Amino acid sequence: MHCTNGKKVYELCGCEAVYTSCVYLMRYITGCEPENGCVIVDKTGTTLYTDMRYMEAVEKFLRGTDVTPVLYNQKELLNRLSSYQSVGISFNQTAHIEYLTSENAGVKMVNVDDALIKAMSVKNEWELANIQKACTLAEDAFLALLPEIKEGMTEKEVSALLEYNMQRMGAQGLAFDSIVAFGAHASVPHHETGTTKLKFGDEILIDFGCKVNGYCSDITRTFLFGDDKKHAEFKKAYEAVLGAHNLVQERLVSGMTGGEADAIARNYLTENGYGKLFTHSLGHGIGLNVHEAPYARPNYANILSDGMVFSDEPGVYQAGEFGIRIEDTITLEKGKVKSFMFKTDKKLVIL
Repeated sequence: MHCTNGKKVYELCGCEAVYTSCVYLMRYITGCEPENGCVIVDKTGTTLYTDMRYMEAVEKFLRGTDVTPVLYNQKELLNRLSSYQSVGISFNQTAHIEYLTSENAGVKMVNVDDALIKAMSVKNEWELANIQKACTLAEDAFLALLPEIKEGMTEKEVSALLEYNMQRMGAQGLAFDSIVAFGAHASVPHHETGTTKLKFGDEILIDFGCKVNGYCSDITRTFLFGDDKKHAEFKKAYEAVLGAHNLVQERLVSGMTGGEADAIARNYLTENGYGKLFTHSLGHGIGLNVHEAPYARPNYANILSDGMVFSDEPGVYQAGEFGIRIEDTITLEKGKVKSFMFKTDKKLVIL
């Protein structure tokens, strides 16, 4: 049985009804995401509107849940929405034309983005279990990739093999387009995977993830393809990044702000001479989206609490030379960090 969150959303939003056609919000509320549809949640329950292309599959999927599937009819939908005193919508995830159509039909809409973010930020056991599965699957795919990496392969070929491994091992899909960077390309944090060929002595940075039941994993590993004895500064920086990464998992506790979490890694890298080369934030939330609340950024005031899932990914980037990022998907449990990543070695690997 999958998880539905209509009741949780309704109670947190405080409106007579909540409405959305946003795909990932539909997935969060109902557990499924037909390509064409919308959802209404009110005191009577959750209704998923879809068309005949999806009705058979949706009815089967939702059997035994508190979600009722019905055929979409815009006139009937707008009539229902206009009957409420207030309808909560996500202003961030509602198209302007959809807003205008609803407004012209007399629907009184209020922004409930803060309540939706609050609801989605804290994962339940079912959500955490799926994130764990996605993380384990990603690590297994990476471990299967390592012996397949050969000199002369392109970044795209390595990426394709990794993504194939994730798919054949059971991933629902990719969490995002994988980043594979050879050599100095790794100094660009979001390098576009290309046709550069691997050479002996190159560093390799791979940032990747997959989905299980819609929930994402996110992991980055940096390593060397052979050691040409020209990586003294790289190895020194790697140890600093690893130290910052591990320190976050040792010192971060529930109740800290996102800014305080970021400072654990940033201060450590600064003390070791790499602070100015840490050019992004420590982390971002991970769930149905690979980037969502909560965030671990400088001076960010959001409170991190048990059940939240986010990344621990300090990095150091020396333009034109090298880039290093070590990333785990982590959560907070009983006040302390629990990593979903435990199969891959984070000490410097040399293939």
